[in-house]
Amino acid sequence: MGRIRRRKEPVVHTPENRSVASANKSSSRAVIRQFHCLLRKKVRLEKQKVTPENARALAAVEHEIESLGGLDTYQKMSTIGQGNDRGGGSERVFILWLKEQCMESASGKSKLKLLEVGALKPDNYASCSSWLEVTPIDLNSQHPSIREQDFLKMDEVEHSGRWDLISLSLVLNFVPDAHDRGRMLRLAHAMVKAEGLLFLALPLPCVHNSRYLTSDHLKALMSAIGFDELKARWKDGGKMAYWLYRKGTPSKDHLWHFRRKEVLLQGKRNNFAILL
Repeated sequence: MGRIRRRKEPVVHTPENRSVASANKSSSRAVIRQFHCLLRKKVRLEKQKVTPENARALAAVEHEIESLGGLDTYQKMSTIGQGNDRGGGSERVFILWLKEQCMESASGKSKLKLLEVGALKPDNYASCSSWLEVTPIDLNSQHPSIREQDFLKMDEVEHSGRWDLISLSLVLNFVPDAHDRGRMLRLAHAMVKAEGLLFLALPLPCVHNSRYLTSDHLKALMSAIGFDELKARWKDGGKMAYWLYRKGTPSKDHLWHFRRKEVLLQGKRNNFAILL
């Protein structure tokens, strides 16, 4: 009697068991954009007067956020974007600039204290462990070595002048409220030491395709807060923009200018803004 051949069942990857790591570049960007859009909508609804209609709309937005996988999925997609096959993490730019500023040798016997806000991986600065003491924090920690902490809720007095370096890489754009973005930058100024450095990384469209923000406007805003621009880097048609600032003296006379939205560019643009 001949062998009976069994028909092979096709291998099907359902949404429930498909690895997030298999997501391609375009799909991960789409999830991140959708998540940001929903989060901004949620904040707007939470600020409006409570009505049955608003309550239903808010519940629908929260349900859609959860259907995307919530913050966990957003972070996993962001982690994929930091892979070497996607250009690597922004810490490579920061490390290069620190070395150009001779920070590697300036630390002497004691290590420079770096607060890494929005850390998705605990070992981004492992190659600099001989001269950097890194404290990684994130709203929703994905690793036991990353402290679960909301930067905006950190005590300003307790951490005043505590850090030599602060990294805000793809953090400011995740904050849904424009005033909270400004508060985050002012808090960073309070927490970094005199002459300390701030590293800022944003998606390029936040600055080059916004109605309310341009590179010149950002430079003036940061100067008003008390940050002097040392480095700026982006590529036309690229995805990311990076800045390095040194802590200086706030220009209080000009702070009022950044407390309201001002349309700087017309046309089909996004609404990203930073308000003080």
